[in-house]
Formats: sequence, structure tokens, C-alpha cells
Amino acid sequence: MQDVYLSDDRPWVVGYSGGKDSSVVVQLVFETLNRLAPEQRHKKVYIISSDTLVETPLIISSINRTLLQIQNLALDLGLPIETHKVKPEVEKTFWSSLIGKGYPSPRQKFRWCTDRMKIDPANKFILDKVSQFGEVIMVLGVRDSESATRAQVMESHTIDGKTLMRHSTLPNAYVYAPIRDFNLDDVWEFLLSNQGQTPWGSDNNELHALYQNSSGGECPLIVDKEIKETAGSCGNSRFGCWVCTVVKVDKALVGFIENGESWLTPLLEFRNWLSDIRENREYREKHRMNGSIYFVGEGEDKELGLGPFTLKARQMILRKLLVTQKTVSNPYDTDYKLIQDDELKMIRRYWLQDGDWDDSVPTIYQEIFGEDLDWEYDERSLLEPDQVTDLELLCNEYDIDLELMKKLISIEKNYIGYKVRRGLIQDFNRVLNQDKLHFGKVEGYKQ
Repeated sequence: MQDVYLSDDRPWVVGYSGGKDSSVVVQLVFETLNRLAPEQRHKKVYIISSDTLVETPLIISSINRTLLQIQNLALDLGLPIETHKVKPEVEKTFWSSLIGKGYPSPRQKFRWCTDRMKIDPANKFILDKVSQFGEVIMVLGVRDSESATRAQVMESHTIDGKTLMRHSTLPNAYVYAPIRDFNLDDVWEFLLSNQGQTPWGSDNNELHALYQNSSGGECPLIVDKEIKETAGSCGNSRFGCWVCTVVKVDKALVGFIENGESWLTPLLEFRNWLSDIRENREYREKHRMNGSIYFVGEGEDKELGLGPFTLKARQMILRKLLVTQKTVSNPYDTDYKLIQDDELKMIRRYWLQDGDWDDSVPTIYQEIFGEDLDWEYDERSLLEPDQVTDLELLCNEYDIDLELMKKLISIEKNYIGYKVRRGLIQDFNRVLNQDKLHFGKVEGYKQ
């Protein structure tokens, strides 16, 4: 590792997920730099960790504590290390996507969450360093023995005679996998040596206990779409998002609860409920977000495919989530929240665009917590309540979709005050050309 570090001027970006493999890599990197003479520490090392904002609480608490300890000791020792947490943009968080836009909860064939919440934020950080330094080296805790498919992917990016691998999607980024040849025993033998003590003072025996208590593994920091496809579900016996619905059973959450962390029970109950309602047609639109429709099945079993969650379903999910948040008491973090305030404001914005003229987000929040956030209110009311009633009667009389009319009026409102209203007609056409408006009676399917 010293040879690789000293061989060029390209900075390192080290992926840290809080699990066993990335913990080995971070500890090795730290020790490598500490053994070099001060004049040899000629380039930066960035240790980054993804916070999806729905990480298992025990794991994110451990990550936060470890990053702080590493940063403080690095400053004391004069090591060129910076620790960073990367987060998804508020428009792309789990709750902004699911409750705000109506994305169905993830499943194996539609894992929309990984790209938006893990890969994109990490890649944004990496590309920023690429633009600053020209090239970077990703240092990752990936191992050939994790799976045959993983080994094949890593081999396909290996350059003969070279230590570094090509990154599959990011130009000018290379991958260094220092523990590529480690097996599971090697990982734990390293972590538990020296009584499990790390250079920065944490105890790897506690990490070992987390694995034993959860019956799980780690959800790795993923910065490569091909590696994502070989990683499987982050919820499959891994430390990942507490709300993950890709698998039937979240073994990590169950394991923690069975081993004394009973305060996590409301999170597990919410997660299971969210998974259960995913396929309920009552809660799903009959068209995709762009208005297109599709069919599944053949013959008499042919039926309309499911679209995003309806606004009514999203209101139900938000209410239940906030009730759960009010119920949970995190003994390790008194300020812990299941959903952030800026996510609530983004959800409100999405709902208003979808025709939520009742502006129900502040109302739901007030009902549950008995207080208000610093909401921004638009004084330009679209329509008075009696006008909304008149509009509904007119839509019924002329057989016009009320939700369509609400969306068109909302679009018009968004352009009020602009001297040049470029894009208005395109937005109108986008809504008016949706399949659902032109979908007539079709025989031979179940609606």
C-alpha cells in the first residue's frame, strides 16, 4: 500500500460503510500513512461514507463516531486525511421519492434507490475531485471471495500487470482493492488483532458484536453500477437501510431487536407494513408517472400494470411515518428523526404540483406533533373552496378529469409573473398527451 501511495500524485478516495471490509481498508490506509515520513505524505486521502438518511440507526451512529475519531487523530498526527459524509440531494431522498413523487417501495427488479441515494452522491464527490486533480484512485473493500459474480466483474476491469482496475463508468477514476484476496477469516483476524483496538481508539470487538447481533453483513459503499449488480440487496443479511423492502425479511433489524434493541421495533413494523401495501391496487395509480399505461399477464388474467402510489396513499404513508417517528426513542441520538424537515418541505412541493390544493403536509404534521415547521406559504390562492366545488361539478358535467384540470391550473400558476413563459405549452402538452387520458374501454383485462 505504501508503494501504491508513493507511486503517483493521484489522491485517494476511500469508501467507508461502517462494515467489516471497509473497516479493514480504512485501518490499513491510516496505518500506512502513519508509517510514512511526514515529507512522504504528499497527497490527500479522502474517507467518504454514504448516508442515505434511512440507514440503520445503530450503524449510522457508529459511522458518525468513527469518522470524527479518525479526523481528530489525523489532525493530531499530521496525516493528510479528510473524512466526509455524502448524502443524496433532497429531491432524490427515499422519502422525497416515495412519499413525494409516489415511487413504489423498492423491489429486486426495481431498485431505484441505490443509484439515487448511494451511487450518485458518491460519484458526485469523486467527479469533483477528478475536476480538481485530473485523476483519482478509489480505495474499496471489495473481495473476490464475496461471490463468483463479483470476482468476474473485478477480473473484467483488471489490467494485466497492474495493481489498479479501471472504473466501469467514471472517466479518470481507478479502483484499488487492497484486500481483494482476503477471505472472511482474514478480515476478522485482522480486525480482532491487538485486542481489536483501532489506532483512533474504537473497539472492533463492538463491530464483531454488531455482526453477531444482526446476523448480517455490511451494505457496501457502492460507486460502480456493475458492482451494484453483483452486490445483491443491501437488506439481504446486511447493514443497510432500515426501510429496505427488497427482501422479505430484514434480518439485521430482527437480529438487533432480538438482542435487546427493542426500541427498533416500531421501525421494523413500519418497514413490514410498507412492504405489505406495495402491491395493493387500491393504493396505486393505473398509469406510470409519465401518464403511460401498460399491461401484465395474458388472456383472462391480463390486467393494467401498477403505477406510483396515489396521493391518498402517500398521505397515509406520511401520517404513519410521522406517528412512528413520534413513537421511537433512540437511546444513542436524542435528535434522531426518521424524516428530515427539508424532506417534508420537498414532499409538500411535490404534492402541490400533483394537485394537493388542500396543502395537506402542514395539516398532517400539525395533527401529529401539535406544532408547525417554518413552512413557506403562497398568498396567491388558486381557488376558494366554493370555486373548487364548482370546478368539480363542471368537470363532471363535461366529463373532464378533475385531476387533469388541477394539474393544468397548477402549471399555469407556476408561470404567473414571468414575462417570458417559455416551456408553458410544452408542460401543457406533456400532461395532455398522457396515455391515461386517451385510454378507452379495452376488453379482456382486469382493471
